[in-house]
Amino acid sequence: MMSDLEKFQERSNLLQPFAMSRSRGWSYVLGWTHRITGLFLLFYLLLHINTLSTLTEPEVFTARMAVLSGPFFSAMEWLLAVPVIVHSLNGGRLLVYELFTTDYDDLLRSWVGIISVVYLLLLGYFMYLGDQSASPMFFWFSAMAIGLILSYTCARRLLRTRGSIFWKMQRLSGALLFVLVPAHMLFMHLNHSVGRDVQVITARLSQSPIAVIDGILLILVLYHGGYGLVGIMKDYFTDRRIINTVSWIALLILVMFGLQGVALLSSF
Repeated sequence: MMSDLEKFQERSNLLQPFAMSRSRGWSYVLGWTHRITGLFLLFYLLLHINTLSTLTEPEVFTARMAVLSGPFFSAMEWLLAVPVIVHSLNGGRLLVYELFTTDYDDLLRSWVGIISVVYLLLLGYFMYLGDQSASPMFFWFSAMAIGLILSYTCARRLLRTRGSIFWKMQRLSGALLFVLVPAHMLFMHLNHSVGRDVQVITARLSQSPIAVIDGILLILVLYHGGYGLVGIMKDYFTDRRIINTVSWIALLILVMFGLQGVALLSSF
């Protein structure tokens, strides 16, 4: 009889694109889409941290935002929601499949598509309407509460497995990010000045609870992205020395950007 860990590993293998390459079905497509969107979002996060670091130089930040406020970049900003929501929802699908041993993967794939379209339309609608009044405290504490409830549910299932602590942390971070990342993008477009006006941003970050939530989000995304990056490298490199070298370089880069983000949050 198979142990819980062996069952989890078997299910995880079924989710890998190479294991499904013979069928070339939707699971294969989603598997590769998940990897590509994950790499794209990790790169975007580093770029985002670099841009926000200029908040200490208001003139520089305002000049960058003036360039990014044009119609083309506004359209690109809306399209950014595509990898965000697809990666989040497909990650949720994988969590449900792995942790709750469901046999309704076809239904889950359909819901990934349906909710992705609904989210994109909703975000576009808010962007069309313009600024909406939204309390940062209420919004983020609500989002954090939902994320923690989901994470607690996943943690109870993870405790029954014998996977590594890093593997478990990857799943738990994914459960929280499933809520927090789409919520972050939605909140930024409820009030457009939240992400573009220096005074609004600094006033928001000067609130300790909001700064703490942003710090948690930053650390979760960097860990989740770094773990996923190492996992992808292991699929392409067989030499252990190459894997270790590239992994340490990636870790160093992520830590540097993480410290830059934490320093920014603590400066207000």
